Amino acid sequence: MDLTALTSQLLVGLSRAMILFIVSAGLSFVLGVLRVPNVFHGSLYMLGAFVAWTVATRLGEGPGSLWVALLLAPLVVAAVGLVIERTLLARLYQREHLMLILFTFGVMLVLNDLVKLAWGPDYRSVVPPPALQGAVVVAGVAVPRYNLFLLAVGPAVAAALWVFTHRTRVGKIARAAAVDREMVAVLGIDVSRVFALAFLVGCYLAGLGGALVAPTTSITLGMDHTIIIEAFLIVTIGGLGNIWGALVGSLLFGITQSVGLLVWPQFAIVFPYLAVVLVLLVRPTGLLRSVW
Repeated sequence: MDLTALTSQLLVGLSRAMILFIVSAGLSFVLGVLRVPNVFHGSLYMLGAFVAWTVATRLGEGPGSLWVALLLAPLVVAAVGLVIERTLLARLYQREHLMLILFTFGVMLVLNDLVKLAWGPDYRSVVPPPALQGAVVVAGVAVPRYNLFLLAVGPAVAAALWVFTHRTRVGKIARAAAVDREMVAVLGIDVSRVFALAFLVGCYLAGLGGALVAPTTSITLGMDHTIIIEAFLIVTIGGLGNIWGALVGSLLFGITQSVGLLVWPQFAIVFPYLAVVLVLLVRPTGLLRSVW
């Protein structure tokens, strides 16, 4: 096997893994704190991509259009998620998980129709800013600059999540609520606000993932289906509700997917799912500790 090609594919896989991690971390955070399997998380990711396209298009092809899109799109998605949480989801936290799954599935269908009404079925694309166009040579391998940007953003998001959950009062309360929400409520803390904030963070990460992926792929209806399946698999093999498990699962998923393209392109899609099966056979509860 050509070492240069392998290195190139590994870097592509790692950059893809960063997108998967950002989206999966949001899903895992909501799952861990709220115990809500949010099926419309993928729709928020798709909404983030479309909003990023709209912002970038309205601002023209200036060098700062994508940066503004990366800033605004996650905020718009987080606001949409917060409205859904406050008006609808907050009334269902005490219901069974099956009810929550059905509710979030219904919201997914509604969101997808709204996106179709707003943007139509056409394919869209976003051009990276000039600073992130082209490629640079790393260890003899030409790597797209935007992929290197993603490789930097992923660890930055992971570090920010760690600081939020371990160094801020709100983050510590959210972690405590994930373990024992009744005890947190007994201490006089408004658990409802904690849940709203946790959901806001999860939706923001979904929107950020959608905005980041916009320059790398076609923005179209249905892009939420693949990502939500992958995100749930990553959260499952990483450990339900464990953000670091989401990082480990994303790396495993992204790298096996990329290496599969190099080893057996016709069946590359099988490799990450085969890795998921093997992980669950060895560790049915996931690679890291589940908070469920």
